[in-house]
Amino acid sequence: MTHQDGRTSAPPTPSMPPQAPTADPTSGLRSSTNGSAPPTMWVGWIAFAGVMMIMLGAFHAIEGLVALFQDSYFLVGKNNLVVHVDYTAWGWAHLIGGLIVAGAGVALFTGRMWARIVAVVCAFGSALVNIAFLSAYPIWSTIMISFDVLVIWAVTVHGREVRESTKYGY
Repeated sequence: MTHQDGRTSAPPTPSMPPQAPTADPTSGLRSSTNGSAPPTMWVGWIAFAGVMMIMLGAFHAIEGLVALFQDSYFLVGKNNLVVHVDYTAWGWAHLIGGLIVAGAGVALFTGRMWARIVAVVCAFGSALVNIAFLSAYPIWSTIMISFDVLVIWAVTVHGREVRESTKYGY
């Protein structure tokens, strides 16, 4: 191609689409042309953590509504709780906390670092609330604490891979 000032240049070439990831026969993993590996199947743990947080938030909200409307449902009176607070206060704490935990679970699907931090803080807070509520509802609180620990593990160990998965269209 010749310009008005007499310079010549190569004709424009169409941009090449990015190459698909190739298989590495030595490791069994796929790698991309830019040197970063695509996400592994551990991304499923983050999806699990997000769904679990949404479910835990719903459970907290239900538990809060029960404490607000039928406080005789629980095993012990308010004076025998770890933290001596009326069931109405516990109900509001569970209801508001449940909405926050569910929101953090939804945000976790974005793969953002702030969502991971909020998810860990919410799961930690959920575990603490359930420890304090343990005498009123022991089996349920123990199950919820176990799920909180699983969520914290999944988010802290495998959280970065969700962000990477959006680059590859998974």
